[in-house]
Amino acid sequence: MLNLRLSIIAAGAWGTALAIVLSARHEVALWTREDDVVRDMRTQRENRRFLPGISLPAAVRIEADLAAAVATAELLVLATPLAGLRGTLRQLRDLGAAVPTIWVCKGFEPDSGKLPHQVVAEEFGEGIACGVLTGPSFAEEVAQGLPTAVTLASHDGEFARRIAAELHGGRLRVYANDDLIGAETGGAVKNVMAIAAGISDGLGFGHNARAALMTRGLAEITRLGVALGGQPGTFMGLAGMGDLILTCTGDLSRNRRVGLALAAGKPLSQILAELGHVAEGVGTAREVAALARGLGIDMPITDAVDAILHRGESALDAVEKLLGRDPKVEAV
Repeated sequence: MLNLRLSIIAAGAWGTALAIVLSARHEVALWTREDDVVRDMRTQRENRRFLPGISLPAAVRIEADLAAAVATAELLVLATPLAGLRGTLRQLRDLGAAVPTIWVCKGFEPDSGKLPHQVVAEEFGEGIACGVLTGPSFAEEVAQGLPTAVTLASHDGEFARRIAAELHGGRLRVYANDDLIGAETGGAVKNVMAIAAGISDGLGFGHNARAALMTRGLAEITRLGVALGGQPGTFMGLAGMGDLILTCTGDLSRNRRVGLALAAGKPLSQILAELGHVAEGVGTAREVAALARGLGIDMPITDAVDAILHRGESALDAVEKLLGRDPKVEAV
């Protein structure tokens, strides 16, 4: 028996992967605006642009019309990049799609520096039950049915528990969490740390350096998250440490690949063009560095990544500055 009518908005790698895995238990409509993606998914049952080589189940309904995609939805799953979240929310609001909503994008909105839940509240209002699905999860592995554990976080603990139970199944384990701010902060800033890890690996600094960077990176994430209202324990879980480990070490990590290419001396514009997907850490680094300065929070790794990406500093010079910092007592 199918449990929920889900509308997944945007058919990038993650949206497509969720459509594949969730269609086993739910009625799934997958919407995209790209004509070539719609054509491929309808005729070839494959998303060759964003998730090549993985078959799309016949049960997934492909929609090019947003109104048709959400007409009977009981739950919206927003899989747009963060930069497209606000515009998508406005389209949905204009269609009257006032149903419970979760999102999977990670980061701080460009220019405003707001977390996704703040953007959702501004566009949808405070009355819609909502939350984020986040944690250590590469889309390709989810689509392949490999074991994955993620977090469904919401200010509304009951909503988080109910939706987590609905989405949980097969090899996708979904844990409920009521720390929305902490879960979103962990998911956002780990992308910045993944760029740093890629730079470190690309410069040949070895495993010791990567371990140190990840550990001190987690301290930075926790400092910022707690200052924003997150719970310290969240950063020891899937949305914090778990996501950080995966993104800093996994070869499928887009943000780590950005760091590797920066270490090789490639310009950022070329890196992003060759990547072909959104690397959220690039924009997030600027927003987090500015936020940290405004709050008076020490985030040297984040600042170094921002300097490399947006202030013209070389990767080697930025790393040398980090290594030259005075020793301190180890603390979060």
